[in-house]
Amino acid sequence: MGNTQHRTTRVMGVSVVVLALGLTLSACAAPTDGSGSTTGSDATGSPTARDTLVLADPYEDETLNPLLGYGDGGASKIYEGLVSYDAARRPHPLLASELPTASADGLTWTAKLRQGVRFHDGSGLDAGDVAATYSALLDPDRASTVASEYAMIDAVVAAGADTVTFRLKYPYTAFLYRLTLGVVPSEALSSGDRLDASQLNTEPVGTGPYELSEWRKGDRLVLKAFDGYHGPLPGVRTITVAFVADDNTRAQRMAGGDFDGAALPPALADGFSGRPGVTVVSHKSADQRNVMLPMKNPVTADLSIRQALNHAVDRDGMVKAILAGHGTPASGPVPPALTEYADTSAEFTFDPEQARRILTEDGWREGPGGVRVKAGRPARFTLMYPATDSVRKALAAAVASDAAKVGIDVELVGLGWEAIQPRMAHDALLMGGGTPFDPDPLLYGDLHSRHAEDGYNNPGSYANPTVDAALDRARRQTDPATRAAAYQQVQRELLRDPARVYLVFLDHTYVLREGWTGYEPVVDPHVHGGLGWGPWWNVERWKPRGGTSR
Repeated sequence: MGNTQHRTTRVMGVSVVVLALGLTLSACAAPTDGSGSTTGSDATGSPTARDTLVLADPYEDETLNPLLGYGDGGASKIYEGLVSYDAARRPHPLLASELPTASADGLTWTAKLRQGVRFHDGSGLDAGDVAATYSALLDPDRASTVASEYAMIDAVVAAGADTVTFRLKYPYTAFLYRLTLGVVPSEALSSGDRLDASQLNTEPVGTGPYELSEWRKGDRLVLKAFDGYHGPLPGVRTITVAFVADDNTRAQRMAGGDFDGAALPPALADGFSGRPGVTVVSHKSADQRNVMLPMKNPVTADLSIRQALNHAVDRDGMVKAILAGHGTPASGPVPPALTEYADTSAEFTFDPEQARRILTEDGWREGPGGVRVKAGRPARFTLMYPATDSVRKALAAAVASDAAKVGIDVELVGLGWEAIQPRMAHDALLMGGGTPFDPDPLLYGDLHSRHAEDGYNNPGSYANPTVDAALDRARRQTDPATRAAAYQQVQRELLRDPARVYLVFLDHTYVLREGWTGYEPVVDPHVHGGLGWGPWWNVERWKPRGGTSR
């Protein structure tokens, strides 16, 4: 993911220091090639030039197809959407020449395209490509895995070479966010095949500042600057993303000089503080961690169990002990970046005694080994977490420890995602998610009954008519106060009928080597992939310190 020249900027109304970062591949000072040029070595020990970055990331995408979820929310350097977001969370036109506009009734959106944009295969962008991209996504026969997130779209029409019209089924206030979807050439979709058989999955063709050079699955992905790019050519000419799932291994290899930068858990990142030639940066984020409680499991579906767990967990303790202070407690899904939608009164207190009272009053009596029992059923369930994620593992262990103190037995199991997914309907899961741009994309997918068991959207089949109605109302409203009131109602209802145990909002921490300028701090969303956000969200604008490479 989902992270020192000094200047001050404003992000989310807070003054922050912007660092000019330099990246070389030696552990301290970068060696030279004998001519005075700075060089280093990549993850295999091969020499690298000053216009090259090698980054380490814990996640590897299963596909490079945006219609199957790659680069969600605009988090891609290969593809571009009509719209992008800046460091202050403001939408800007990207492939559109200006921000798309809505009709008075909110049912029609019109986008004008930027001129002179070319795909990596040399073909020119036109309205037909945009219409074909969205039409393929909406076609049930093509089986897009993210189609449900675009259910508000009725039709997309190319109205001339440079104009696209979107017709919606109902007004949808957050529609600009949906226009971050990466656009692909219409020719790549002409076969009509299912998207899981598309060449785009491994041979992406976008309009972004970088194009794919190599993808060795399980090892690395290499991008090279696209010389036909419609904007300024990137100063970073080659980017290698090495996939290193284990946090400790990633930290050790970063310390050994294998990488220019790496996303690391806070405790591991803090170990690099004060090292010469290395900068540790921390980003606020909308990325929360929560325990998803499936409704098909009779224990986690029990209301008193869900309420008691929310009072039993020590969120402040998790921030201090597990995140080394790099985060904030979370009682609900609305992130600190979206304070205008938050109801600060809708928060669970850390109160183990209250948790015990709730369980006792609902008939959960103490049984063998201190585990409570109701109607012959022990208060016991399994909590899964991704085995290579040290932060989720530690959070899961903290949840289990706190739950045990009130008589709930949580059995932990670390698994790969391929083993986790089939079990989500019945076993709890330590999940993550969040975006700082609008509440709708996360809350609707996580909580609305329409998305029950829709992949990682609402895998626990939570269903609450009050929550459904408020979410539907919020996404159709244009008045900010009315939207805020609807989301605040959702948060109050989750206090009464919790869907999950929200734990923490993470600060994302990154370790970076020196040698480049252009770093700009942002509020991170929850994304997978080393280039989508974090320090590298604007890597195409980075330049080598002391001059440009081209």
